[in-house]
Amino acid sequence: MDGFLLAKAITKKHAKTFYFASWFLEKNKRNAAYAVYAICRASDETVDGEQGLSAQKNLASLQQKIDSAYNNVPLDDPLLLAFQQTINKYHIPKEYFNALIEGMHMDLYKNRYQNFEELSDYCYKVAGVVGLIMLEIFGYTSPKTTDYAVSLGIAMQLTNILRDIKEDFKRGRIYLPENEMQDFEVSEIDISQSRINDNFKALMKFQITRSREYYEKAKQGIKMLDGLNSRLVVLAMADIYAGILKAIEKNDYDIFTRRACVNMPGKINAILKIILKGEYR
Repeated sequence: MDGFLLAKAITKKHAKTFYFASWFLEKNKRNAAYAVYAICRASDETVDGEQGLSAQKNLASLQQKIDSAYNNVPLDDPLLLAFQQTINKYHIPKEYFNALIEGMHMDLYKNRYQNFEELSDYCYKVAGVVGLIMLEIFGYTSPKTTDYAVSLGIAMQLTNILRDIKEDFKRGRIYLPENEMQDFEVSEIDISQSRINDNFKALMKFQITRSREYYEKAKQGIKMLDGLNSRLVVLAMADIYAGILKAIEKNDYDIFTRRACVNMPGKINAILKIILKGEYR
């Protein structure tokens, strides 16, 4: 099977929001984004699907595959070949993928974060660098754009963290900074018992406000992207993903029994608003 078609299928299954928005990209950029996403997804599944030594071995294997792609070793794996063609065509620095793997390693030995400084370092490695990778594919006009790309990646990762508090706790992880939980008097017992009280809601409001600040910063870099299509896609991703925060608020911060999401009509509506307002032009 063609590697790009395989990457497309993986993206369609696991990244519905990005897959929806990606159709506004030119075909070559769209395929490149799929190829990169498929590799990023492989690293994520390695950590969440396995434990201990098995996960470490799988990550080491993934690192070897990435190394092989960058060393231009002849490849038989169609997905890896598509990835190799992408990194060569768009000159994507290998250090971005090294940071991504390092972030995945963090999930194997670190399940609590003392403060936001620790958490932001993690978010940079697992999501901020993904923004930098996609930036190389989309193209940009100013070096300053990299800061905004990182901000969008962090904003989306913070959104994931708030949406997935319950699921992450089941895996033994709490990404909410410990000092902030203490400030708002929310304990691990509260999370384990799915307790939604005024303290928990106040903590969530604080986290949502910070996430939105990252989204707003990221939007400052939209005009620095090459091409209207790339700008439209990035703005759509930002607005649709930020819609998850609105869904959390609409659900009265109940992330334990109701999964916050943006449905297809909501995604279409977000795209139409962007087009009508012309914010990406």
